[in-house]
Amino acid sequence: MDTEHRRATGKASILAIGTANPSNVMLQSDFPDFYFRVSKSDKVKEELKDRFRRLCEKSGVRKRHFYIDEELLDKSKDLIAPKISELGAAAAAAAIKEWGRPAGDITHLIVGCTSGGSDMPGADYYIARLPTSVSRLGVYHQACVVGASTLRLAENNAGARVLLVCVEVSIMVFRGAADDEANQPDLREIATQAFVADGASAVVVGVTDQDAEKPLFEIVRSRQLTLPGTGDAMRAHIRENGLTVNLTKEVTDMFASNVEAALRGLLAAAGSNSGGEFLTDDWNALFWAMHYPGGRLVLDKVEAALGLEPAKMRASREVLAEYGNMGSASVWFILDGIRRWSAANGCGTTGEGCEWGVLCGFGPGLTLDQVLLRAARV
Repeated sequence: MDTEHRRATGKASILAIGTANPSNVMLQSDFPDFYFRVSKSDKVKEELKDRFRRLCEKSGVRKRHFYIDEELLDKSKDLIAPKISELGAAAAAAAIKEWGRPAGDITHLIVGCTSGGSDMPGADYYIARLPTSVSRLGVYHQACVVGASTLRLAENNAGARVLLVCVEVSIMVFRGAADDEANQPDLREIATQAFVADGASAVVVGVTDQDAEKPLFEIVRSRQLTLPGTGDAMRAHIRENGLTVNLTKEVTDMFASNVEAALRGLLAAAGSNSGGEFLTDDWNALFWAMHYPGGRLVLDKVEAALGLEPAKMRASREVLAEYGNMGSASVWFILDGIRRWSAANGCGTTGEGCEWGVLCGFGPGLTLDQVLLRAARV
């Protein structure tokens, strides 16, 4: 029977994780001056420049990786498609290498990308040069939520090995603040520039009973929740000047005030799936891979709303500090950080010693996408 129609009896697991970044590094302390200089925003008032500098200082970001430099900005944005393919392929190669099986054993490829995705064929066609029999799917323009939502698309098909790749290149997002004195932007219009960065991450997913494959995290249950009446809170549009992104100041509160109810729904669904209850009020008993649209503030507010110990957001804060917001790619960087920290510190599981954990992505809609994970014992 074809594997497309034969369901696996077990749960799908993440079998390997790979990440990649451009070699060009920008310190956050240097970014405001760089930004206003290369974007030719010399007409911006000093008051706005000072506010932007303070935003960068309080962002929780120490450095970011970019393809952007002064030479590249003078060239066409047509360069974005090759960069997306290059970066995504590097992350895919890293994941496949860790997995330890030939790339030809991949049966499905799912690629998520928001910063590109306007080309046909898309990045999913170019990214890995896999066999022509591989089933491909591109998931574009879903913002930060893609890393979580693509896990839901990795079907538990018997024998399937799904390569998921999330890649973002911020060239399309990069734009100036103002080109004349009468056209002064609000800080909100350029706030995204303080966080966005370039990166790619990839995971191999499959149901396995083979000794050669060592699962990192079992995918127990996933659930998506769209918050009604929030469609204007997080918006992105493709315009002549690139991809414009706007978040209202209420976004972080909206996510923080709804994350617990969404989490309870996820755990209740997981319990009903297994024929029993799966509920806990001790959110500190879980490990957390939490994405951060809007930067540090959303982590602070979710941490407070759930009563989490500071250590629970350690991996998210470290990725934010060292890489910025890589959009869809960020959550797998965070998950990679969790399993590496667990190994380095002699934890009994890949989830910082916890058995259960939650991967959470946020996106436009507003949308919360949560995945319940079970860490492997080591």
